[in-house]
Amino acid sequence: MEKTQMTNFNIIGIKLRTTNADMQAAKDIPALWNKFMSENISDKIENKLEDSIYAIYTNYESDYTGAYDVIIGYKVDSLENIPSDMIGIQIPESSYEQFKAEGKLKDNIVYNKWMEIWNTKIDRRYEADFEIYKANTTEDADTEVEILISVS
Repeated sequence: MEKTQMTNFNIIGIKLRTTNADMQAAKDIPALWNKFMSENISDKIENKLEDSIYAIYTNYESDYTGAYDVIIGYKVDSLENIPSDMIGIQIPESSYEQFKAEGKLKDNIVYNKWMEIWNTKIDRRYEADFEIYKANTTEDADTEVEILISVS
């Protein structure tokens, strides 16, 4: 765990609202990823700043036990030209606690890291948390996923 400061940035992607209650997010988030990949969302987003994919968690109803929005998309240079079936948001400047999930995605490294985060005492802001997936990440390859949690 390491603290870092990040300036604001823009994301365009697809969104859903979910909750961790009754394991609903465990169904909804993989379905959103499937839609992202199967509909070639990457090809529809202009002005990408990088090839990394961002999974944003925001608009928290309360804390990680309440409802929240999940947005999967790309960092872009502006919020112009948002496709009609997508959303654009600006992630505000903030301090973050940085975590790393390492291993194979198919081994649930990201979910396991979130379980650790939920049980770690940190002063979360519940404003915008996110994961960063490097370009060409696959289920079977060893990888490293950065997870940034907004803190006070």
